[in-house]
Amino acid sequence: MTSSPIRRAPDGRFKLSLSPEERDLLAGLAPRMREVFADSEDPVLQRLLPVAYPDDADRQTEYRLLVQDELMESQLGALAVLEETAGADDLDEEQVLAWMRAINQVRLVMGSRLGVSEDGSENPTSTDDPRLPAFAVYHYLSELQDDIVGELSAGEGPGDGAERDAGEI
Repeated sequence: MTSSPIRRAPDGRFKLSLSPEERDLLAGLAPRMREVFADSEDPVLQRLLPVAYPDDADRQTEYRLLVQDELMESQLGALAVLEETAGADDLDEEQVLAWMRAINQVRLVMGSRLGVSEDGSENPTSTDDPRLPAFAVYHYLSELQDDIVGELSAGEGPGDGAERDAGEI
């Protein structure tokens, strides 16, 4: 079993064990996502800006006017944190939460573009498939997000995993 690239330390911070290539990949996600946000005609924005009132166009328009800017600002902020801290050795909980949100955004965009479904039938089966690198990144981000959720779920108090991890850091 491989070690998680992110571990909660006894002081509550999160230690990162990422290769330079992983750090470059993560830092490079933000500029690409900003391009997605800049293209208001990109249909993948529907995954990032969900519809609250699918059966009421007037209410949906009002909802978008009220929350879209704030939601986009929050998403762009999470991406900025990921980009700025990709080279860090450790993160605080707020930064880890931003990583989780940013990674989720990227996964939603990639999943939409790759046609990812619940059953995984779209995964490339040939090494000649040009989508193979994109799927590799998608799966890497899925695992990293799972690791982050696991470490956040472990908590900081006695009996919930903090002591177990202390010797592994």
